[in-house]
Amino acid sequence: MSATNSEAAQSDFAIRKILAAALLLFPCLFVLVFLMHFGNASDFFHFRLHYQPRPPERVVTTLIRAQNRWPLIHDPHILGYLSLPLIPLCAFALYIAGRERRPMASAIGMFLTVTGTIYLGGIFGMWTAFYRGLGLVDPSQTQGAIATFKAMTTNQGAFRLTTTLGKLAMIGLMFQGFTLIGRIRPWAICCIVTGALLFLLFWDLDNWMMIGVLLMVTGFVPVRRILLEGEPRGVAVAEHGSGD
Repeated sequence: MSATNSEAAQSDFAIRKILAAALLLFPCLFVLVFLMHFGNASDFFHFRLHYQPRPPERVVTTLIRAQNRWPLIHDPHILGYLSLPLIPLCAFALYIAGRERRPMASAIGMFLTVTGTIYLGGIFGMWTAFYRGLGLVDPSQTQGAIATFKAMTTNQGAFRLTTTLGKLAMIGLMFQGFTLIGRIRPWAICCIVTGALLFLLFWDLDNWMMIGVLLMVTGFVPVRRILLEGEPRGVAVAEHGSGD
C-alpha cells in the first residue's frame, strides 16, 4: 500500500512538472511568434490602438513572388499553430491551482479556455493555409488571387465567427486568473488578467499582445510554485510510510 502511495505521489508530481513547464513554454513560444512578425526592432515601438491590415495587394504579390522558398517552420503562424496544445495544459494548471477554493468557477474557466483554444486552432490553421497556398499561385494569376484573398479575409461570416470564438481562450484565462484570488498574490492575478485583457483588446497588434503574454508569464510564476511545492511532502510521506 505504501509503495502504491509512493508511485502515485511520484506520478502526480511528474504531471505537475509537465503543467508547470507548459506555463513557461506557452508564453515563451508566443513571444517568439510575435517577434517573427517584426521586420526590425523599431517595429515593436509602433503602438496603435486599432488593427490596420496590410494592403492585400502587397501581401499577395509578396507571397506569390516568394513561391514558398522559406521552410514552413519559418512562418510565425505555423509556430503559433503548433504551440496551441500548450494552452489547454495551462488551463488545467490554473484549474488545479484554483479548484481548492473555487472548484466550480475554476472548471468553468478551464472550459472557456479550452473551447477558445479549439477555435484558435482554426484561426492559425486558416492563416497558415492562406499564406502557403498563395505561394503556389502562378504569377499570371495574381489579380485573381488578390480578389480571392480579399474575399476570404473580410471580417464577416465564418471568418468573423471563428475569430470571435477564438477570443474565448483569453476570456477563459482572465476568468481563471480571478479564480486564483486568495491562492496567489494580488500582483500575480493582476498580471494574468491584464495580460489576457491586452491580448483581447489589441487583437492582431503584435507588440501589445507580446506585452500581454509577458505579463501572463510573470503572473504564472506563483502558480508554478503551487504546482511544484507539493513534491517534497508527497514523496517524503510515502517513503516514510514504506519504511514503516
